[in-house]
Amino acid sequence: MSTIEVKVPDIGDFTDVPIISVMVKAGDTIAEEDPLIELESDKATMEVPSPAAGTVKEMKVSEGDKVSQGSVILLLEAEEGAGAGTEPDSGGSEREAEPEAEKRLVDSAAEQRPGQTPETRDGGGGSRYTGKRETEASKFGIYASPSVRAFARQMGVDLSQVQGTGRKGRILREDIVNHLKTSLPSAAAGAPAAAGGMAIPPIPPVDFSKFGPVEDVEMARIKKLSGPALHRSWLNVPHVTHHEEADITEIDRYRKELDTAAKAEGYRVTLLSFLIKASVSALKQHWELNSSIHPDGDKLIRKHFYNIGFAADTPQGLVVPVIKNADRKGIVEISKELGALSADARAGKLKLEDMQGATFTISSLGGIGGTSFTPIVNAPEVAILGVTRSKMAPVWNGTEFEPRNMLPLSLSYDHRAVDGALAARFCATLRHLLGDVRRLLL
Repeated sequence: MSTIEVKVPDIGDFTDVPIISVMVKAGDTIAEEDPLIELESDKATMEVPSPAAGTVKEMKVSEGDKVSQGSVILLLEAEEGAGAGTEPDSGGSEREAEPEAEKRLVDSAAEQRPGQTPETRDGGGGSRYTGKRETEASKFGIYASPSVRAFARQMGVDLSQVQGTGRKGRILREDIVNHLKTSLPSAAAGAPAAAGGMAIPPIPPVDFSKFGPVEDVEMARIKKLSGPALHRSWLNVPHVTHHEEADITEIDRYRKELDTAAKAEGYRVTLLSFLIKASVSALKQHWELNSSIHPDGDKLIRKHFYNIGFAADTPQGLVVPVIKNADRKGIVEISKELGALSADARAGKLKLEDMQGATFTISSLGGIGGTSFTPIVNAPEVAILGVTRSKMAPVWNGTEFEPRNMLPLSLSYDHRAVDGALAARFCATLRHLLGDVRRLLL
């Protein structure tokens, strides 16, 4: 046997990631691909597998430690013939310089295919390194390193369409490049690339230091990830926004009663809980807003489940946790789940599955202010509801003006799936439901 150092492999652009679980100890006999430790980044949890079979000689880390790529996890007495480490990453440093033809190919692909996100490419895996689970999934799915996945997202390549040539069918960077050569023949032949994504001219750089002192401030990682998704949606979705007002005088009075009782039990009841319930009821009546456009562009995918995403403001940026099966939950259960997911979001403890599967999204700025805004549709969803701060306003009741608590609503929708009349009907239904809490029970 030989003693080897087992190190943290390429886990994307994560650094100082905390260890939340140590799965082995000194003296344990382990097999290749057995999970050793579990890490938790600001986006997801990930397991680090053993690169070889053998016996754990000494642990170098413990629960609560922070590690990065290359950190030593343990010393392993490897069995004869076992590898001395994880498979070299084929998506990084060995490509110090790309051939000119390949560079043109990569540039063209990046411009023809706007930036992708983990939620819409390679099965939602993103740059998440899932260790043994990834190996098992590779029997019928995708097997690629985090950096290769990141490269595929940058190029807009669907990894499920790429044939891997690496060990155990692993997808290499070369496989993606070869795939691009066949799908973009004009680029491979040296055809000039467009000036920018979707042939849109890029914004010219400006040297602002000529006008005054400046500094470069690194964007939060969440914004780096969400930015390409928002850009993609804005470029690909024909957005229209419908504005409405709902009278929430009665429903907000009832909400305050529930909230007073909830405080004693350690949770809060916010207006968002009622908005989720009302949205589900409206989506059942107008199912098109709970659908997605089929990839062939000729059909709608009708969803018979109701998972409502909600925008959560965190110190690192905006994230969108999802209330699963909201149609099966009451106001109290939704309120408790909203509180738990919001707390996890602020603490950076959301798991990837907590942010997947939404069929409709609500973005509420009510706690901050505003009168209306145009939220960007979170494709492949086809609609998103924006909410701003309610205000007391005089409303004519037929005989006189009376003060009513009015809530501004802004519904952005994909005009390919939803036309203006349907959007107006949806908002009218929502307004009707929010006008009387008893209607949410029907």
